[in-house]
Amino acid sequence: MIVQASMDPLSDVLALLKLRSYISGGIDAAGDWCIAFQAHEGIKFQAIVRGSCLAQMDGSAEPFVAQAGDCFLLPRGRPFRIGSRLDITPIDPAMFMAKKKPGEPVLLNGGGEFLSLGGYCDMVGDASILLSMLPPVLHVRDEPAKAALRICIEHMSEEARDPQPGGFLITQQLAQILLVRTLRAHLQETGTGVGWLFALADRQLAAAIAAMHAEPAQPWTVEQLARVAGMSRTAFALRFKSKVGQPPMEYLTRWRMLLADDRLRNAREPVSAVALSLGYTSESAFSTAFKRVMGTAPRRHVRRVG
Repeated sequence: MIVQASMDPLSDVLALLKLRSYISGGIDAAGDWCIAFQAHEGIKFQAIVRGSCLAQMDGSAEPFVAQAGDCFLLPRGRPFRIGSRLDITPIDPAMFMAKKKPGEPVLLNGGGEFLSLGGYCDMVGDASILLSMLPPVLHVRDEPAKAALRICIEHMSEEARDPQPGGFLITQQLAQILLVRTLRAHLQETGTGVGWLFALADRQLAAAIAAMHAEPAQPWTVEQLARVAGMSRTAFALRFKSKVGQPPMEYLTRWRMLLADDRLRNAREPVSAVALSLGYTSESAFSTAFKRVMGTAPRRHVRRVG
């Protein structure tokens, strides 16, 4: 069986999510300080340039220490606190966010002891396919990865402080690099987890996932995908469900519906055309699958998100 070349599955997903980055500037602090951030959309990130701090997610029993050179991402949107101490009354960031310029750090107690750069990535598409499998915090400790992330955040901060033509495109690309490098570091450091992202570390399963992404309209069967993976049908089906958390055909349907969501939402293609392009012989069969996965009928979905 010949499978056409395409982007790798992670690149496919990030292309659908259409990341956009926004820089809040960071924190320049000294003495005792603590800031409490509320629940947020998208992915927040911080790079510690100088000093160290404590950070704790809502619902987490213990804080963690972030030192100079460290980077961490918060992909689940939970409230969190960051500071030199977490047992003091926290500051509401709304008190200073509206007063400062883009890319400019917040000054606390005169600054000079601690410095961080940060911001967040917003996502246009359905981010659940990626964010649902990630922990509340991705704390990058790998030195090469940390260096690459700091460079990305520094460039993003520069673009925020001094906007230039093409700046939006630059920061958008940097946001994608930042997220990909963080996810790579997370996979290398943990190596465990359930979800398609972790399955990419398995060469055989990754080949099958890449095939589904490359040709989503292909009438794939478990046997065909097992052949692509170089495995027996039974062994493939068992390993796929164990690693990905769902059977191959469920994953394929979910991927098709995410593609459909993107085309209906952004390309404004007719439902019938989307259905045909994804291998469905009838619009009704496609609509049934779409409603099962997305929770609403295609046309109602378009009206809701449009």
